[in-house]
Amino acid sequence: MPLQIVGAGLGRTGTHSLKVALEELLGGPCYHMVEVFQHPDHMALWIDGLRGRDVDWHALFAGYVATVDWPGCAYWRELAAANPDAYVLLSVRDADSWWASMESTIVPALSGPPIPGDPDGGRGQTMIKDMFSARFTPDWADRNRAIAAYDAHCEAVRSEVPAARLIEWRTGEGWEPICAGLGLPVPAAPFPHENSSGEFVDNIERHMAPGTTAD
Repeated sequence: MPLQIVGAGLGRTGTHSLKVALEELLGGPCYHMVEVFQHPDHMALWIDGLRGRDVDWHALFAGYVATVDWPGCAYWRELAAANPDAYVLLSVRDADSWWASMESTIVPALSGPPIPGDPDGGRGQTMIKDMFSARFTPDWADRNRAIAAYDAHCEAVRSEVPAARLIEWRTGEGWEPICAGLGLPVPAAPFPHENSSGEFVDNIERHMAPGTTAD
């Protein structure tokens, strides 16, 4: 089954909330960074992509209806091309707010010791840092350069994806922009709110623990 949604929004733009929301809307699993740690065999495929080798995207995302967050957002062009009928979902937030969240979560997680539960003693952390450097900016820990790269990423998605195919969603907007773009009714349940900056480390440890599954 091809993807129905290709998430182009960078991490810390409400992507974990989007994962839960899309799973409710589409009735299937949504790929998110936590999947990489829960499926160690995926790690080699992402490393292949990082090194410029061919990746069978349909095999990698078999069984998934959508993808959000890293590492998929780094390959949004490739995934959009491989899934021509999928919508491209760009999740955004104010750039200063995005950096504040990055600075308190992802930056220290990547700069410190191996992420809890990371297979092979830091292999996943190294892959993520290499991907940030190659597909985002090598200066991902520098505020001004990271914000410039964030703005450039969002503008590239807006300029390259046809308007009829693009759904832009800003954190806090809830169900309406997504449901309107997909032509689906708005659920009665409140929009999920997951993985705030304060919950980031706890969520990593919970999802990476052996035997757990993603939300």
